[in-house]
Amino acid sequence: MKKIVVVDYGMGNLRSVAQALRAVAPEKDILVSGAASDLKEAERIVLPGQGAMPDCMASLEKSGLKDALLDAACKKPVFGICVGEQMLFDWSEEGDTRCLGLLPGKVVRFRLDNRVQPDGSRFKVPQMGWNRVKQVNPHPLWEGIADNSFFYFVHSFHVVPDRLEQMVGETEYGMPFCSAVAHENIFATQFHPEKSADVGLRLYRNFIHWNP
Repeated sequence: MKKIVVVDYGMGNLRSVAQALRAVAPEKDILVSGAASDLKEAERIVLPGQGAMPDCMASLEKSGLKDALLDAACKKPVFGICVGEQMLFDWSEEGDTRCLGLLPGKVVRFRLDNRVQPDGSRFKVPQMGWNRVKQVNPHPLWEGIADNSFFYFVHSFHVVPDRLEQMVGETEYGMPFCSAVAHENIFATQFHPEKSADVGLRLYRNFIHWNP
């Protein structure tokens, strides 16, 4: 049986991601692994992440998974989540960190000083909680998910793609920001599908059956 590998480089919300994938694809072998050989053999790959970008990239380098991930991302379906999405880009201003460079663009911190919400309260950073995602470009992974559905976010940084056509989701939090990207065999979200109830599970189900 071909594996769907959740990449374990010591910095991700691994168990809940794996559980969500098993819920939508009980017939698949869902493996949490930090072995380069498993990435090589995988049918498709999920890259979660949480924490500070310098620590995430350092952990990926130290684990020996970086080259295996870069190789796999050239030819297999990849789903990046939260910091796992941010890592796909060129550079993050969090710690002035060089990232994987699979997608052109950068990662920046929310700048929401002096911006207030409709109730008069200030926007807090990190953004934590449910927010809408507008589907700004069509994609097979949006199938069966209503536009402007709510997903769950926890983040202080967000991606700024160089190529706007790679942005497939946008969210408003004091400003519009990119909350989902796609390019060829890569799909990635700033939000956490595994924490986003039925719409999040549907997104994972669509990924399982996606043939880019």
